[in-house]
Amino acid sequence: MDFSYSDEQQMLQDSVQKFVHSQYDFDTRHKVIESDKGFSDENWNLFAELGWLTVPFKEEDGGFGGSAVDLMVVMEEFGKGMVVEPFVPTAVISGGLISELGNAEQKESLLSSIMEGGLQLATAYAEADSRYNLASVGTTANKSGDSYTLNGDKVVVLNGPAADKILLVARTSGDKLDREGISVFIVDAGSEGLTTRNYTNVDGHRAAEVHLNNVKVSADALLGAEGQALVALEKVIDRAAVAVSAEAVGAMDSLLKKTVEYAKTRKQFGVAIGTFQALQHRMSEMFIECQLARSIVIMAAMTLDGNGSDADKAKAVSAAKSRVGRAMRKVGQEAVQIHGGIAVTDELDVGHFFKRVTAIENLFGNTDYHTLRYAGL
Repeated sequence: MDFSYSDEQQMLQDSVQKFVHSQYDFDTRHKVIESDKGFSDENWNLFAELGWLTVPFKEEDGGFGGSAVDLMVVMEEFGKGMVVEPFVPTAVISGGLISELGNAEQKESLLSSIMEGGLQLATAYAEADSRYNLASVGTTANKSGDSYTLNGDKVVVLNGPAADKILLVARTSGDKLDREGISVFIVDAGSEGLTTRNYTNVDGHRAAEVHLNNVKVSADALLGAEGQALVALEKVIDRAAVAVSAEAVGAMDSLLKKTVEYAKTRKQFGVAIGTFQALQHRMSEMFIECQLARSIVIMAAMTLDGNGSDADKAKAVSAAKSRVGRAMRKVGQEAVQIHGGIAVTDELDVGHFFKRVTAIENLFGNTDYHTLRYAGL
């Protein structure tokens, strides 16, 4: 099996890599996080100009091709710089749902705006007691004539504070845990009855809780057929899980390099600590974990791009997320411990990398969830 990148993928990697190295250092990232939005409009427009926002979309939708491997290339480089711009919530998740469920008119009006950098989106699917079960939807959408009325609460809505529109997952029929009866609606963020509580996550990314109190939307706000959205939602969230797993691989790569470099310069008892055999063994184990994580993410991305069954694809995603989750904990903890107390200060980026991989471990299903899911598939 050929794991090497194509010429186009290599060019894409070089492009993102150059941006991260030259325009996204740690101090710049800190200023971006401290801004009102929590990300840079200038950077987002640059993403659009360079064509990165087209990467998650198929050619028939006007995109770069929609390959999971292409997406992995971008996300791994983003991980090396801890990029906070809302690429995953806007382009991967929300854009993916529109691509899977939207009609021609919805795709034309929304996808082009995403790829041009003019539209910020968020997807509100998780609820306080859903525990990663995408079929656990208590938010209701009751139809009356040509409109729907939405009621309920959503949590951990990534990019919720900056979203122009929110894709709301609601139940149009059935009981709370039924797989049938789940629909997606496009709702303006300023709609009457929709309120948010915005906050910053431990990793610097912004999110929100969304509360719906008799929010009315027209029938044309529905994405796809009523009550048939769950399969598309599962597909998109699996894709997002691979994306953040690739981001984690990039973050772990940076943690390893920074730890090795620190061990070469930090002296104890008059010699560099990198000469201590016990620390060499620990850094060797970090390297092994990074390589295993990269390999399984490549496997998952290639499986998503292949012609296998939905069950095989889901199994590959869970295998990757589970394995990467264990690697993130090992590499992150070792990096912090080898650096010592300085690693948990705000002034050093190592602690921020550790916060990001910790957040990723809990996104779209944590390690335990995906281990159990893999065993059940």
